[in-house]
Amino acid sequence: MKENVTQKNTRLVRILVFVVLGMFGFGYALVPLYDVLCDITGLNGKVEAAVKEESYEVDKSREITVEFMTALNESTPMVFRSETKKIKVHPGEYHTVNFYAENKTDKAMVARAIPSISPGPAAEYLKKIECFCFSEQTFKAREGKTMPVRFVVNPELPEKYKTITLAYTFFDNTETSVKK
Repeated sequence: MKENVTQKNTRLVRILVFVVLGMFGFGYALVPLYDVLCDITGLNGKVEAAVKEESYEVDKSREITVEFMTALNESTPMVFRSETKKIKVHPGEYHTVNFYAENKTDKAMVARAIPSISPGPAAEYLKKIECFCFSEQTFKAREGKTMPVRFVVNPELPEKYKTITLAYTFFDNTETSVKK
């Protein structure tokens, strides 16, 4: 009987070790799996960095609606909005839209805006020349800022895309920035 209990305990320990290793492996693989899922589904397209302004031949025969959405991480004490909700653009034309952010606290704050573009495949055609999302933003106590985004939609955007949504989520990075 004692040997039977020892065998059961050994078996249980092996199973638990396997489960822990499996959970660690899954957690380690989660980011690459998420990236693959986003590539396949076209979700969560991101613009990486500023590009130089270059001239495109403007396609006056097409009109693309570009929508602007804003959100705050739940623990970010700010006001954040787009001054323009949506605009119609011809591919190849440059446009500048303004966003407004305000620190609602009595302390200085460092915040970062994370962009996302939907549908994902359109991200490679939306070119940003200037954007507050390229770096952290420092706000004094109760300070508000108007922040421009200058962009162009590359005329090579496939015809099937009629609307592009550019969304930003602001995160309070004060704690992380202070530790650097």
